[in-house]
Amino acid sequence: MKLTELGWNDYFAALFEPHGRAGLSAARVTAQHRDRCFVSGEDGNLLAEVSGRFRHEAADKSAYPTVGDWVALEPFGRRRGLIHAVLERRSAFVRKAAGDSTEAQVAAANVDMVFLVTGLDGDFNLRRIERYLTTAWDSGASPVIILNKSDLRPDIGDIVADVETIALGTPVEAVSALDGANLDAFRRHLAPGKTAALLGSSGAGKSTLINRLLGEERLPTAPVREGDSHGRHTTSRRELVVLPGGALLIDTPGMRELQLWAEDGSLARSFDDVEALAARCRFADCRHEGEPGCAVREAVSNGRLDAGRLESYLKQGKELRHLALKRDVRARRQAEKEFGKMIASVKKDLKLRKPSYR
Repeated sequence: MKLTELGWNDYFAALFEPHGRAGLSAARVTAQHRDRCFVSGEDGNLLAEVSGRFRHEAADKSAYPTVGDWVALEPFGRRRGLIHAVLERRSAFVRKAAGDSTEAQVAAANVDMVFLVTGLDGDFNLRRIERYLTTAWDSGASPVIILNKSDLRPDIGDIVADVETIALGTPVEAVSALDGANLDAFRRHLAPGKTAALLGSSGAGKSTLINRLLGEERLPTAPVREGDSHGRHTTSRRELVVLPGGALLIDTPGMRELQLWAEDGSLARSFDDVEALAARCRFADCRHEGEPGCAVREAVSNGRLDAGRLESYLKQGKELRHLALKRDVRARRQAEKEFGKMIASVKKDLKLRKPSYR
Protein backbone atom coordinates (compact mmCIF):
# COMPACT_ATOMS: atom_id res chain seq x y z
CA MET A 1 0.00 0.00 0.00
CA LYS A 2 1.03 3.58 -0.56
CA LEU A 3 1.80 5.55 2.60
CA THR A 4 -1.01 8.00 1.76
CA GLU A 5 -3.48 5.10 1.84
CA LEU A 6 -2.40 4.50 5.44
CA GLY A 7 -2.98 8.13 6.47
CA TRP A 8 0.42 9.63 5.63
CA ASN A 9 0.38 13.40 5.12
CA ASP A 10 2.64 16.48 5.08
CA TYR A 11 2.71 16.63 8.89
CA PHE A 12 4.30 13.19 9.22
CA ALA A 13 6.48 13.72 6.15
CA ALA A 14 8.07 16.75 7.82
CA LEU A 15 8.67 14.83 11.05
CA PHE A 16 10.19 11.92 9.17
CA GLU A 17 12.67 14.00 7.13
CA PRO A 18 15.74 13.53 9.39
CA HIS A 19 15.05 9.79 9.67
CA GLY A 20 14.79 9.51 5.91
CA ARG A 21 18.18 11.20 5.53
CA ALA A 22 19.56 8.57 7.92
CA GLY A 23 18.40 5.83 5.56
CA LEU A 24 15.40 4.63 7.58
CA SER A 25 11.98 3.71 6.19
CA ALA A 26 8.55 5.02 7.17
CA ALA A 27 5.83 2.61 8.30
CA ARG A 28 2.61 2.59 10.31
CA VAL A 29 1.87 0.21 13.15
CA THR A 30 -1.15 -1.87 12.12
CA ALA A 31 -1.28 -4.43 14.92
CA GLN A 32 0.29 -4.92 18.32
CA HIS A 33 0.91 -8.02 20.37
CA ARG A 34 2.94 -7.83 23.58
CA ASP A 35 6.41 -6.40 22.81
CA ARG A 36 6.18 -6.80 19.03
CA CYS A 37 4.06 -5.20 16.35
CA PHE A 38 3.18 -5.50 12.70
CA VAL A 39 3.88 -2.51 10.48
CA SER A 40 2.99 -1.58 6.89
CA GLY A 41 4.87 0.86 4.74
CA GLU A 42 7.44 1.38 2.06
CA ASP A 43 8.95 -2.08 2.60
CA GLY A 44 5.64 -3.95 2.77
CA ASN A 45 4.28 -5.75 5.84
CA LEU A 46 6.90 -6.48 8.50
CA LEU A 47 7.11 -7.88 12.03
CA ALA A 48 8.98 -5.25 14.01
CA GLU A 49 10.45 -4.61 17.45
CA VAL A 50 12.13 -1.59 19.02
CA SER A 51 15.91 -1.23 19.04
CA GLY A 52 18.02 -1.60 22.18
CA ARG A 53 18.78 2.11 22.14
CA PHE A 54 15.06 2.89 21.96
CA ARG A 55 14.42 0.71 25.02
CA HIS A 56 17.21 2.48 26.90
CA GLU A 57 16.06 6.01 26.05
CA ALA A 58 12.26 5.56 26.29
CA ALA A 59 10.81 7.57 29.17
CA ASP A 60 8.14 4.94 29.89
CA LYS A 61 5.94 2.36 28.19
CA SER A 62 3.65 5.06 26.73
CA ALA A 63 6.54 6.07 24.44
CA TYR A 64 6.61 2.61 22.86
CA PRO A 65 4.92 2.16 19.46
CA THR A 66 1.21 1.40 19.50
CA VAL A 67 -1.39 0.89 16.78
CA GLY A 68 -1.73 4.01 14.66
CA ASP A 69 1.83 5.22 15.31
CA TRP A 70 4.17 6.16 12.49
CA VAL A 71 7.67 4.81 12.99
CA ALA A 72 11.15 5.05 11.46
CA LEU A 73 12.52 1.57 10.99
CA GLU A 74 15.36 -0.44 9.53
CA PRO A 75 14.31 -3.58 7.60
CA PHE A 76 16.39 -6.70 8.14
CA GLY A 77 16.24 -10.43 7.52
CA ARG A 78 13.06 -11.92 6.12
CA ARG A 79 10.15 -9.51 6.62
CA ARG A 80 11.54 -8.14 9.88
CA GLY A 81 12.17 -4.59 11.02
CA LEU A 82 13.90 -2.69 13.82
CA ILE A 83 12.11 0.45 15.07
CA HIS A 84 14.47 3.31 15.88
CA ALA A 85 11.94 6.09 16.51
CA VAL A 86 8.23 6.83 16.91
CA LEU A 87 7.10 10.03 15.20
CA GLU A 88 5.38 12.63 17.36
CA ARG A 89 1.68 11.79 17.75
CA ARG A 90 -0.96 14.19 16.50
CA SER A 91 -3.48 12.62 18.87
CA ALA A 92 -3.60 9.75 21.34
CA PHE A 93 -6.38 8.07 23.31
CA VAL A 94 -4.72 7.50 26.68
CA ARG A 95 -5.94 5.87 29.86
CA LYS A 96 -4.25 5.11 33.16
CA ALA A 97 -2.70 1.66 33.17
CA ALA A 98 -4.43 -0.89 35.38
CA GLY A 99 -3.14 -1.32 38.91
CA ASP A 100 -1.53 1.09 41.34
CA SER A 101 1.28 2.26 39.07
CA THR A 102 1.12 5.83 37.76
CA GLU A 103 1.65 5.04 34.10
CA ALA A 104 -0.19 5.96 30.93
CA GLN A 105 -1.40 3.37 28.43
CA VAL A 106 -1.94 4.52 24.85
CA ALA A 107 -4.89 2.67 23.30
CA ALA A 108 -4.68 4.28 19.84
CA ALA A 109 -2.51 6.94 18.20
CA ASN A 110 -2.90 9.45 15.38
CA VAL A 111 -6.65 9.10 15.08
CA ASP A 112 -8.85 11.81 13.61
CA MET A 113 -12.00 10.53 15.24
CA VAL A 114 -12.90 8.36 18.23
CA PHE A 115 -16.06 6.25 18.07
CA LEU A 116 -17.25 5.62 21.62
CA VAL A 117 -19.27 2.43 21.29
CA THR A 118 -21.79 1.28 23.89
CA GLY A 119 -24.37 -1.48 23.61
CA LEU A 120 -28.03 -0.73 24.25
CA ASP A 121 -28.39 -3.85 26.41
CA GLY A 122 -27.25 -4.31 29.99
CA ASP A 123 -23.99 -2.56 29.06
CA PHE A 124 -25.70 0.84 28.61
CA ASN A 125 -24.56 3.38 31.20
CA LEU A 126 -24.63 7.18 30.90
CA ARG A 127 -21.92 7.62 33.53
CA ARG A 128 -19.52 5.40 31.57
CA ILE A 129 -20.16 7.43 28.42
CA GLU A 130 -19.24 10.58 30.36
CA ARG A 131 -15.90 9.03 31.34
CA TYR A 132 -15.16 8.07 27.75
CA LEU A 133 -15.99 11.60 26.60
CA THR A 134 -13.54 13.14 29.07
CA THR A 135 -10.74 10.91 27.79
CA ALA A 136 -11.77 11.41 24.16
CA TRP A 137 -11.60 15.21 24.42
CA ASP A 138 -8.15 14.88 25.99
CA SER A 139 -6.96 12.74 23.06
CA GLY A 140 -7.03 15.54 20.50
CA ALA A 141 -9.46 13.59 18.28
CA SER A 142 -13.14 14.35 17.68
CA PRO A 143 -15.55 11.99 19.49
CA VAL A 144 -18.70 10.38 18.10
CA ILE A 145 -21.01 8.35 20.34
CA ILE A 146 -22.22 5.10 18.75
CA LEU A 147 -25.21 3.42 20.39
CA ASN A 148 -25.09 -0.12 19.05
CA LYS A 149 -27.83 -2.78 19.24
CA SER A 150 -30.64 -0.32 18.53
CA ASP A 151 -32.71 -3.35 17.51
CA LEU A 152 -33.06 -4.20 21.23
CA ARG A 153 -34.76 -0.92 22.21
CA PRO A 154 -38.25 0.12 21.13
CA ASP A 155 -37.68 3.44 22.95
CA ILE A 156 -34.58 4.31 20.92
CA GLY A 157 -35.68 7.94 20.45
CA ASP A 158 -35.84 8.50 24.21
CA ILE A 159 -32.46 6.81 24.70
CA VAL A 160 -30.79 9.04 22.08
CA ALA A 161 -32.35 12.11 23.72
CA ASP A 162 -30.96 11.08 27.13
CA VAL A 163 -27.47 10.63 25.68
CA GLU A 164 -27.65 13.97 23.86
CA THR A 165 -28.20 15.72 27.20
CA ILE A 166 -24.71 14.65 28.30
CA ALA A 167 -23.08 14.72 24.85
CA LEU A 168 -23.21 18.55 24.59
CA GLY A 169 -23.00 18.72 20.80
CA THR A 170 -21.07 15.48 20.24
CA PRO A 171 -22.76 13.49 17.43
CA VAL A 172 -24.87 10.56 18.66
CA GLU A 173 -25.71 7.73 16.23
CA ALA A 174 -27.95 4.76 17.04
CA VAL A 175 -27.09 1.75 14.87
CA SER A 176 -27.44 -2.03 14.77
CA ALA A 177 -24.47 -4.09 13.70
CA LEU A 178 -26.75 -7.15 13.78
CA ASP A 179 -29.18 -6.07 11.07
CA GLY A 180 -27.23 -3.15 9.58
CA ALA A 181 -29.77 -0.51 10.60
CA ASN A 182 -28.57 3.10 10.19
CA LEU A 183 -24.98 2.14 9.33
CA ASP A 184 -25.03 4.87 6.68
CA ALA A 185 -25.03 7.38 9.57
CA PHE A 186 -21.86 5.69 10.83
CA ARG A 187 -20.26 5.76 7.38
CA ARG A 188 -20.88 9.51 7.02
CA HIS A 189 -18.21 10.12 9.65
CA LEU A 190 -15.60 8.15 7.70
CA ALA A 191 -13.33 9.52 4.96
CA PRO A 192 -10.52 8.10 2.77
CA GLY A 193 -7.12 8.38 4.46
CA LYS A 194 -8.67 9.37 7.79
CA THR A 195 -8.26 7.18 10.87
CA ALA A 196 -10.88 6.42 13.51
CA ALA A 197 -10.65 4.26 16.64
CA LEU A 198 -13.46 2.22 18.15
CA LEU A 199 -13.42 2.14 21.93
CA GLY A 200 -15.83 0.63 24.42
CA SER A 201 -16.40 -2.20 26.83
CA SER A 202 -16.35 -5.90 25.96
CA GLY A 203 -19.50 -6.99 24.17
CA ALA A 204 -20.37 -3.51 22.86
CA GLY A 205 -20.10 -4.85 19.31
CA LYS A 206 -16.99 -3.07 17.99
CA SER A 207 -15.66 -6.02 15.98
CA THR A 208 -19.14 -6.82 14.64
CA LEU A 209 -19.46 -3.23 13.43
CA ILE A 210 -16.14 -3.44 11.60
CA ASN A 211 -17.14 -6.74 10.00
CA ARG A 212 -20.35 -5.11 8.78
CA LEU A 213 -18.39 -2.24 7.25
CA LEU A 214 -15.89 -4.65 5.69
CA GLY A 215 -18.64 -6.83 4.27
CA GLU A 216 -16.97 -9.98 5.62
CA GLU A 217 -16.44 -11.80 8.93
CA ARG A 218 -12.76 -10.94 9.24
CA LEU A 219 -12.60 -10.17 12.97
CA PRO A 220 -13.66 -12.79 15.56
CA THR A 221 -16.84 -12.12 17.55
CA ALA A 222 -18.77 -13.88 20.30
CA PRO A 223 -22.20 -13.48 21.95
CA VAL A 224 -22.46 -11.64 25.28
CA ARG A 225 -23.57 -13.31 28.50
CA GLU A 226 -27.32 -13.15 28.94
CA GLY A 227 -27.14 -12.33 32.65
CA ASP A 228 -25.16 -9.08 32.51
CA SER A 229 -24.49 -8.46 28.78
CA HIS A 230 -20.74 -8.66 29.36
CA GLY A 231 -18.74 -9.94 26.43
CA ARG A 232 -15.68 -12.12 26.19
CA HIS A 233 -12.43 -10.57 24.95
CA THR A 234 -12.66 -11.82 21.37
CA THR A 235 -10.37 -8.94 20.31
CA SER A 236 -7.04 -9.74 21.96
CA ARG A 237 -4.94 -7.11 20.24
CA ARG A 238 -5.28 -3.66 18.75
CA GLU A 239 -5.52 -3.75 14.98
CA LEU A 240 -5.85 -1.23 12.14
CA VAL A 241 -7.98 -2.23 9.16
CA VAL A 242 -8.58 -0.45 5.86
CA LEU A 243 -12.24 -0.25 4.86
CA PRO A 244 -13.65 -0.31 1.35
CA GLY A 245 -13.52 3.33 0.31
CA GLY A 246 -10.18 4.03 2.00
CA ALA A 247 -11.09 4.94 5.60
CA LEU A 248 -9.02 3.34 8.37
CA LEU A 249 -10.44 1.90 11.60
CA ILE A 250 -8.62 0.77 14.73
CA ASP A 251 -10.29 -2.04 16.67
CA THR A 252 -9.34 -2.31 20.35
CA PRO A 253 -9.89 -4.90 23.08
CA GLY A 254 -12.86 -4.19 25.31
CA MET A 255 -12.17 -2.23 28.48
CA ARG A 256 -13.52 -3.55 31.77
CA GLU A 257 -12.96 -0.12 33.27
CA LEU A 258 -11.59 3.18 32.06
CA GLN A 259 -9.21 4.82 34.51
CA LEU A 260 -8.81 8.47 33.60
CA TRP A 261 -5.56 9.99 32.35
CA ALA A 262 -6.50 13.51 31.31
CA GLU A 263 -6.18 17.20 32.09
CA ASP A 264 -8.74 19.39 33.88
CA GLY A 265 -9.59 21.14 30.61
CA SER A 266 -10.97 17.90 29.19
CA LEU A 267 -13.25 17.49 32.21
CA ALA A 268 -14.49 21.06 31.73
CA ARG A 269 -15.31 20.33 28.10
CA SER A 270 -17.20 17.13 28.94
CA PHE A 271 -19.18 18.94 31.64
CA ASP A 272 -19.55 22.37 30.09
CA ASP A 273 -23.08 22.64 31.50
CA VAL A 274 -21.87 22.05 35.06
CA GLU A 275 -18.95 24.45 34.58
CA ALA A 276 -21.33 27.17 33.36
CA LEU A 277 -23.44 26.74 36.50
CA ALA A 278 -20.33 26.71 38.73
CA ALA A 279 -19.34 30.13 37.37
CA ARG A 280 -22.46 31.52 39.10
CA CYS A 281 -21.66 30.08 42.54
CA ARG A 282 -21.22 32.61 45.37
CA PHE A 283 -17.69 31.40 46.13
CA ALA A 284 -15.05 30.99 43.43
CA ASP A 285 -13.66 27.91 45.19
CA CYS A 286 -17.07 26.29 45.72
CA ARG A 287 -16.78 22.51 45.85
CA HIS A 288 -20.54 22.03 45.26
CA GLU A 289 -20.83 19.96 48.40
CA GLY A 290 -23.31 22.04 50.38
CA GLU A 291 -21.76 25.54 50.46
CA PRO A 292 -24.23 28.45 50.62
CA GLY A 293 -24.99 30.10 47.29
CA CYS A 294 -24.02 27.03 45.24
CA ALA A 295 -25.64 27.48 41.81
CA VAL A 296 -24.85 23.87 40.90
CA ARG A 297 -26.71 22.37 43.86
CA GLU A 298 -29.58 24.78 43.24
CA ALA A 299 -29.83 23.49 39.64
CA VAL A 300 -30.03 19.93 40.97
CA SER A 301 -32.75 20.81 43.47
CA ASN A 302 -34.94 22.50 40.85
CA GLY A 303 -34.44 19.73 38.29
CA ARG A 304 -32.29 21.63 35.77
CA LEU A 305 -29.29 19.35 36.42
CA ASP A 306 -29.38 15.60 36.97
CA ALA A 307 -27.97 14.58 40.36
CA GLY A 308 -26.17 11.61 38.79
CA ARG A 309 -24.39 13.91 36.35
CA LEU A 310 -23.16 16.14 39.16
CA GLU A 311 -21.96 13.09 41.09
CA SER A 312 -20.08 11.93 37.98
CA TYR A 313 -18.49 15.38 37.57
CA LEU A 314 -17.34 15.49 41.19
CA LYS A 315 -16.03 11.91 41.06
CA GLN A 316 -14.02 12.50 37.89
CA GLY A 317 -12.64 15.78 39.24
CA LYS A 318 -11.48 14.08 42.44
CA GLU A 319 -9.93 11.25 40.42
CA LEU A 320 -8.02 13.68 38.18
CA ARG A 321 -6.74 15.73 41.12
CA HIS A 322 -5.48 12.56 42.80
CA LEU A 323 -3.83 11.49 39.54
CA ALA A 324 -2.15 14.89 39.18
CA LEU A 325 -0.63 14.58 42.66
CA LYS A 326 0.68 11.09 41.90
CA ARG A 327 2.15 12.27 38.61
CA ASP A 328 3.90 15.16 40.38
CA VAL A 329 5.44 12.78 42.92
CA ARG A 330 6.55 10.44 40.12
CA ALA A 331 8.06 13.36 38.18
CA ARG A 332 10.01 14.55 41.23
CA ARG A 333 11.35 11.06 41.88
CA GLN A 334 12.38 10.73 38.25
CA ALA A 335 14.12 14.13 38.36
CA GLU A 336 15.97 13.11 41.53
CA LYS A 337 17.00 9.85 39.88
CA GLU A 338 18.32 11.67 36.80
CA PHE A 339 20.15 14.20 38.99
CA GLY A 340 21.76 11.35 40.93
CA LYS A 341 22.91 9.77 37.66
CA MET A 342 24.40 13.08 36.55
CA ILE A 343 26.30 13.53 39.83
CA ALA A 344 27.65 9.99 39.63
CA SER A 345 28.76 10.61 36.05
CA VAL A 346 30.52 13.86 37.00
CA LYS A 347 32.30 12.19 39.93
CA LYS A 348 33.41 9.36 37.67
CA ASP A 349 34.69 11.84 35.09
CA LEU A 350 36.60 13.86 37.70
CA LYS A 351 38.16 10.70 39.09
CA LEU A 352 39.37 9.71 35.63
CA ARG A 353 40.83 13.16 35.06
CA LYS A 354 42.60 13.31 38.43
CA PRO A 355 46.39 13.51 37.79
CA SER A 356 48.61 10.77 39.08
CA TYR A 357 51.84 11.74 40.96
CA ARG A 358 53.40 8.32 40.95
